[in-house]
Amino acid sequence: MVSSGANNSLKMGLILSIMFISNYMSFSLGKYTSLFSEYFQYDLNTAASQRPCYGNDNTTNSSVTIAPSLRGAAIATDDAHDVPDQGLLSKPKFTQPSPHLWADVPVVPPHTGHKKVLVTGAAGFIGSHVASFLLERGDEVIVVDEVNDYYDVRIKEGNLNLLREKAKEMTQKQNKGGGVGGGENDILTIYRGDINNQTLMKGIFEDHKPQWVCHLAARAGVRPSIQQPLLYVRANVEGTANMLEYSRQYNVTNVVLASSSSVYGESESTYFSEAEIVDEPVSPYAATKRSGEVISYTYNKLYGLNVTLLRFFTVYGPRGRPDMAPYKFISRVSRGEVIEKYGDGSTSRDYTYVEDIVDGVVRAVDRPYPYHIINLGKGSGTKLNEFISLVEKYVGKKAKIKLMPEQPGDVPFTNADVSKAKRLLGYESRVTMEDGIQRTVSWFKETFGDDGMGIALT
Repeated sequence: MVSSGANNSLKMGLILSIMFISNYMSFSLGKYTSLFSEYFQYDLNTAASQRPCYGNDNTTNSSVTIAPSLRGAAIATDDAHDVPDQGLLSKPKFTQPSPHLWADVPVVPPHTGHKKVLVTGAAGFIGSHVASFLLERGDEVIVVDEVNDYYDVRIKEGNLNLLREKAKEMTQKQNKGGGVGGGENDILTIYRGDINNQTLMKGIFEDHKPQWVCHLAARAGVRPSIQQPLLYVRANVEGTANMLEYSRQYNVTNVVLASSSSVYGESESTYFSEAEIVDEPVSPYAATKRSGEVISYTYNKLYGLNVTLLRFFTVYGPRGRPDMAPYKFISRVSRGEVIEKYGDGSTSRDYTYVEDIVDGVVRAVDRPYPYHIINLGKGSGTKLNEFISLVEKYVGKKAKIKLMPEQPGDVPFTNADVSKAKRLLGYESRVTMEDGIQRTVSWFKETFGDDGMGIALT
């Protein structure tokens, strides 16, 4: 006789199998929503009578309707244009920030004690900044990074060396202050390896027993994902599922995962809200990030694992990825080289300075919410032409521009509604676009000289 639990597992297995063997490989969850709705037994017509999907019994009912399964957020009809009733296919447009959507959501107070935090992807841009911040405040950090060659590994090695220096600095401060003696290896451990290597990862969890996980490792980039979609599925979907499973098996207190503003695709909202339906991603990268959000909901729903997913909006700043426009433009304008401008320059991005993103990530780590998806951005967009003008201003040189056609997978604009982050995390972006570009250019000049000739990267 087959148990109900086994039946549920078989249902989920069937659903996932259908998704992955689709001969289109469309990466759109929208076509499978009826299957998921049946699996979770969710009826849109009775959504108002259901409790929010925050995954524990301490959550009280709210006047905000939180749809479970594939949405993870509320839709308030007052904030959206009237649209035909198309069930899961309807797409309300949000024309302003919507703080009242989250006004009744219980706020989790921050954990303020010492933490042992596992940070994946800490050789990368955001991960190295997060790990450094955690070390600075006195936490113990376990780093896992495969140090792949998506971009020059010398940059990643440099980031790891900076973490070692930070650990040494903090250990010296602790010893001088009368703290428990020890070396930098006592507060920082670095493992080189793939998070999909279960032998490696289980050994790390068994040896270190981290109670806080910040999973930032991923294959990044919209355009490369179009060329190598299966690589992105393995790194971002399988990798995320494995991190959730490790965290479940070893009873982790809180898991924070990196998602992306790319999941909003071709949204027509003025402010991108977590309440939007985002099941039609326009790139494999976005699809893998959305998949991580969905499987995280399942882990919270079935196993009670606390998971917060953060949708990052175009992060830039010192030590930024060389394939990203801010770094690339500053580098090439400094060296008098041509930059490529895709489209007419009217596209807009919610560029967010890395210091603000780190603040949001750490706030999420400290607050073990049962399940939430939260935007982290500046809360306002900057057009490409304005961005280039700021780079010219602070580099002190005129850009040489080559006009290019718009690229497949790119979206016309991004603009974060950060009212949920403000309510649940106390997050607020503090660095303006102009200030951020000025700081990034200053770092670049200090590192590579005024002419940028100290670097061979593009």
